[in-house]
Amino acid sequence: MDRREFIKKGFVITAIGTVGGFSLVNLMGRSREIYFRPPGALPEDEFLAACIRCGKCVQDCPYDTLVLADIRDGISVGTPYITFRSVPCYMCEDLPCIAACPTDALDHSLTDVNKMNIGTAVITDREACLSLNGIRCEICYRVCPLIDKAITLNKQEQAITHRHTVFEPVIHKDFCTGCGICENACPLDETAIRVIPSERGDKAGHYFYLREQQS
Repeated sequence: MDRREFIKKGFVITAIGTVGGFSLVNLMGRSREIYFRPPGALPEDEFLAACIRCGKCVQDCPYDTLVLADIRDGISVGTPYITFRSVPCYMCEDLPCIAACPTDALDHSLTDVNKMNIGTAVITDREACLSLNGIRCEICYRVCPLIDKAITLNKQEQAITHRHTVFEPVIHKDFCTGCGICENACPLDETAIRVIPSERGDKAGHYFYLREQQS
């Protein structure tokens, strides 16, 4: 290593030690991802103000669906969120997460789990979806807790062969609760169906926040 390279590397190491790696992380770039709040969450600004970061909703979730945001999430640190691809919401009838909340961050008037509104499932990659490629997958349809309401199958003739039937999963937003069970169950490496923010106006809510992550 020549003198110039030695000085350059020494400067980088010193800078990282001074700012805790902040500059290096910024240079490597960041990406933004959507994470969803628990059932019955208030709109995001109100939720952040009402949530006392006690973690009781996380402790009482029987499926470990809820996790707490960490220091990367800024003002959201210590608040609960869901990552459907890891663990979806299994729609507990007694809504233990809401019952455990000591504030109004989660809407205590929400008592019917079928009326919760975390988000809405959408087929985001039609080219990858096995069912739309004529393969009898239909897993998202079969695992849906509101089968034949939130997700139905639309049978249609395969356009190329005209001899086979394609069973297209169709999501009905008026019934979809955004539980994410379909997203979790999709057998593809990159899921073809995802929960996205809902536009339904009921007070159950679908509120979410953005996290910046190192790309």
